[in-house]
Amino acid sequence: MIDKTTRLVTVLGVIGLMGCAAQTPNATKAAPERPRLGDLTDFVLFRTDGGSRKPEQVTVEAAADVLKDFDVVFIGEVHRHPGNHAAQMDLFRAIHERAPMMSLSLEQFERDVQGTLDDFMASKIGEEPFRKMARAWDNYPVSYRPLVEYSKEHGLPVIAAEAPTMVVRCVGQEGPGFLERMKPEQRGWATAKLNLGDGPYKDKYMRFAAGDGGHGEDDGKQKAASSGPREAALRSFAAQVTRDDTMAESIYLHLQKNPGRKVVHLNGNFHSESFLGTAERLQMRDPKLKIAVVNPIQVKTPDITAEDAATGTFVLAIRPAPKSYANMDEMRAAIREQMKFRGENKCEL
Repeated sequence: MIDKTTRLVTVLGVIGLMGCAAQTPNATKAAPERPRLGDLTDFVLFRTDGGSRKPEQVTVEAAADVLKDFDVVFIGEVHRHPGNHAAQMDLFRAIHERAPMMSLSLEQFERDVQGTLDDFMASKIGEEPFRKMARAWDNYPVSYRPLVEYSKEHGLPVIAAEAPTMVVRCVGQEGPGFLERMKPEQRGWATAKLNLGDGPYKDKYMRFAAGDGGHGEDDGKQKAASSGPREAALRSFAAQVTRDDTMAESIYLHLQKNPGRKVVHLNGNFHSESFLGTAERLQMRDPKLKIAVVNPIQVKTPDITAEDAATGTFVLAIRPAPKSYANMDEMRAAIREQMKFRGENKCEL
């Protein structure tokens, strides 16, 4: 039997609920909160299907429900961006939960250190010697350790996908012919085939090279535009393609050796934006592969344009990071420094 006190509390509770309902009519039909980017750790995901659908804001879980059905997922990054790296970890975890046969592929480790990476994954060496011997990026602890440790704990292979930096620099200095001069035991560090043909990616890279004034800068006066791309710019493009084709080939060979696995690959967004670069070269190697791209864009408010929507299967909106360089002179100086060789300038491995 319900006593008077219980009945009174029940009635008051019902009245209270009725009052709340009266104050907020159609509460269940309220419009979703507008996406926001409060700080550099925030991110907002939009499904765009390469621009074929109206951008739709989605959760990480909803994105993973779609991405689990792809063979390879490229997650582009603005290097060192905290929101970008947080999104990568969340997506990788969510995709793996739905597709356990997963491998992680990284631009951030080079092919010649695959053995060292394998030893670390097998707990044969500790993290400090691993980071030193594998030439890990200095932001490894913050940006990539969570992904590698997650893979280690779940027994997932990790692919050192990139061509060694020295090889890339030598191709940029001498051209593609450098690859043929490599010692037989070293030749496998880079792709067996370069795709240097004309197309949207080459056009994009040449615009970039012309814009920053540092990639492929010749000594002396610049040739007239009518003379076509400068030789140094073409060598620079060959260096870029060495990276793209090596990463694409690394993923392709892994899939060939491990049928049924899926791959999540991380690279700088230039390498996969608009399904070009590494993504395009992987598709060339196996047209049957189902490839998705998650492309980051830096915006103050998550307003996706038609141009943005075309850059990926999903677009990852993140706040703009501080500018690396205040002007073109700073950028040129940094690029020249990056292209310098330590010690001899000759390309001898």
